[in-house]
Amino acid sequence: MFSHVVLGTNNIEQSKKFYDTTMAVLGYPEGVIDEKGRCFYFTSEGVLGLTLPINGEPATVSNGMTIGFKVASPEIGNQWHAVGVANGGVACEEPPGLRVGPAKTLYLAYLRDPSGNKICVAHILPD
Repeated sequence: MFSHVVLGTNNIEQSKKFYDTTMAVLGYPEGVIDEKGRCFYFTSEGVLGLTLPINGEPATVSNGMTIGFKVASPEIGNQWHAVGVANGGVACEEPPGLRVGPAKTLYLAYLRDPSGNKICVAHILPD
């Protein structure tokens, strides 16, 4: 459904280091810095971008927003979470683990990236 997601940051280098390491756990290549100093992660599934805000104002966190990445297993999710914390991320929400809902059981792990954006990985367990 989505072609791309762009996150604002006030420190491209710090954010690139965080996303290079966490995206590697998910099997994605390092980000590429373009001529405008923005960082992009190009995949067959879509594009993740990191940028200083174009309007010159400081990047801020959107309250209530979460960006989720698919993960193949809870074990990879746990590794992603640990690598994220070790590279400037901050654990948030409940600890990584299963969430039982009325329709599905999900594995979820949440982090705040170095700029404060809330991200997660999700794995839907089979019925």
